[in-house]
Amino acid sequence: VKAGQALARLDPADAALQAAQAEAQRALAAADLKRFEDLRSKNFVSQSALDARITAAKAADAQAALARNQTGYATLFADHPGVIAAVLAEPGQVVAAGQGVFRLARDGDREVAISVPESDVARLKVGSPAEVNLWAAPGKPYRGEIREISPIADPATRTYPIRVRLVQTDSTPALGMTASVRFSGAAAPALTIPLTALYQQDGGGAAVWIVGAEQTVSLRPVRVARYADAGVEIVEGLAPGERIVAAGVHKLSAGEKVRIAEPGR
Repeated sequence: VKAGQALARLDPADAALQAAQAEAQRALAAADLKRFEDLRSKNFVSQSALDARITAAKAADAQAALARNQTGYATLFADHPGVIAAVLAEPGQVVAAGQGVFRLARDGDREVAISVPESDVARLKVGSPAEVNLWAAPGKPYRGEIREISPIADPATRTYPIRVRLVQTDSTPALGMTASVRFSGAAAPALTIPLTALYQQDGGGAAVWIVGAEQTVSLRPVRVARYADAGVEIVEGLAPGERIVAAGVHKLSAGEKVRIAEPGR
């Protein structure tokens, strides 16, 4: 559809009757005001009576203008060019004010709608670059950038909706395609450790016991991304391949030497 194109029309009969009624009331109030102005000029009526007719005439004018506006709402126009993605009403259906009738997808720049957990949204900002890969076209990444970051988390998922706009695309992806988004400078994947390996320091921060080369332990602070059924996801403070203490963490002290249990024992 094009911008300004008529998409649907309500039955204009009721709106036209309401407009005619409001116009008749306006004409009556105007004539009544004219009579009272003539009577007031001859001092036959009080000023308060004339003021009441002036107020009634203004109210009738406003009601008539409102009715005329309502007749303009009887036709639904496309506010921008695009594609009708869904039809939410049927011909002859009684609709209420504010009820959706069409879902119009804007034609032009393509966007990807994603949700980001609260642990990662703080490092993103509008305009940040992104790499978008379509599932329908693997191996052909698109360059994108963040256009919008919602300031409020979704109440159900506790994630923040983000819109990523595709820029400088050789081809236009079809509407409704599925895509994955990767941000430049993204943090390394989270490491999952057992819940029993997490040690809570006196200051309230999380830490783990690292087993050194001489089998001595040292406490290292870590940053927890989230608690999951499989364990605790750590996004900062640990590197793949490091050895940690998985049990009895509250019985250790810094510099203490431990013995590594052999596999199967």
